[in-house]
Amino acid sequence: MTDLGPLTFLSPAAGLVALVVLVPLAALVAATRRARHVRSVLQLAEPASILRRVAIAVVAVGVLVGLAAAQPVWAQTRTQRMRSDAEVNFVFDTSRSMLASVGPSGPDRLDRAKAEALRLHDRLSDVPAGVASITDRTLPHLFPTPSRQAFRATVEQAIAIEQPPPMAYFRIKSSTLAPLSAVATRGFFSPAARHRVLVVMTDGESRPFDATALGIVLRRGHGIRPVFVHVWDEKELVYANGTPEPDYRPDPTSAALLAQTAAAAGGSAFDESDLSGAVAAIRSDLGSGPTRAEPASRSELALGPYVLLASALPLLFLLLRPAR
Repeated sequence: MTDLGPLTFLSPAAGLVALVVLVPLAALVAATRRARHVRSVLQLAEPASILRRVAIAVVAVGVLVGLAAAQPVWAQTRTQRMRSDAEVNFVFDTSRSMLASVGPSGPDRLDRAKAEALRLHDRLSDVPAGVASITDRTLPHLFPTPSRQAFRATVEQAIAIEQPPPMAYFRIKSSTLAPLSAVATRGFFSPAARHRVLVVMTDGESRPFDATALGIVLRRGHGIRPVFVHVWDEKELVYANGTPEPDYRPDPTSAALLAQTAAAAGGSAFDESDLSGAVAAIRSDLGSGPTRAEPASRSELALGPYVLLASALPLLFLLLRPAR
């Protein structure tokens, strides 16, 4: 790949196909010289300049086809002012209970959590954001980045139920919030981020854990403020082939558990219906700070098809222009 600023050639070596025109062009030049010599001997007048136009057209077609073969791409990068001292990590509960929905055809909890996280991120687009998942362990999928495209692609394509599966694979309630401590101890945030917010999209249906101990790990020495978004409804069930799974029942204590965990960590908890409240809490936790210009999105336009289409113009010029 050859990069010339916004113009990039994905296959520059393929542009050598333009050299193919040298063979017929050389033959045309040789034939023209022989014809000129014969006319000189016979004292004949010079013909119309059609051969010159043919030569020019052949060269133009060859150059344009070679340019198209090199796959030119015009790229534009949009920059945005981003916080240089703050980061947000979105953690998605991907345990099996997140398959629960109101009816077998309704959106499940994880689908709603992903859509709600994207809406939250749109309102926090000036803060680098990362993506992680939790079951009975917390795994990073994307470290905090200013790229909105990377964030959206990761949420839409990488976040799925039990991907990867929990170690307690055969339990309906396989998740626990205790592994959130890994966010503080395993480098989920960069050292430069002084303001750190953890947004946890979960149904709160966790196996028992020590909320106080988790709060201490997140808050002391790491300065991480958790914001829990409770994605849950008491009417939801887990369906398999349209039939409710008999081993699953919604946990009515899940909201209280999230509130207790948030209080222990100096954070906050919100129902999924109150995303505005969650945004306000995140903004408050992030505070204000310095910003810097960062690439936020990139768009690309493949020019090859247009250049290839343009290669027909020299031939049309020959066909439509009368010889003189």
